Amino acid sequence: MLYVDGGVSTTGTAGKLRMQGNPLFRQAVEKLAATADAALGKAGFTHTDVDWIVPHQANIRIIQGTAKKLDMSMDNVVVTVHDHGNTSAASIPLALYEGKKRGQIHENDVVVTDAIGGGLAWGAVVLHW
Repeated sequence: MLYVDGGVSTTGTAGKLRMQGNPLFRQAVEKLAATADAALGKAGFTHTDVDWIVPHQANIRIIQGTAKKLDMSMDNVVVTVHDHGNTSAASIPLALYEGKKRGQIHENDVVVTDAIGGGLAWGAVVLHW
């Protein structure tokens, strides 16, 4: 779904990034929601306990799709992608900082972070702020 079609070691030419957008989008939303569910279960929480979702800021459609799949309102999602773009591995720490600075995240809030990377590795963390 996401790959480089060449490169010096395989073709002797510069490769181009190729992406199957729709299947990749569906995979991202599915995996992000599933990993958030798994992390919540392991931490002993349910969706109703979650105050904030602080996702990897890949793009707004993935963020919205994941919130919908988790049955969470976008009012409970910290979004910074419009301000900073996709900052890769820095997106969750940056969004946590922004959420705290904006007065969204408070002491004792339950916060779920979730991310998926270009290699299609994913994970989530539940924080009791």
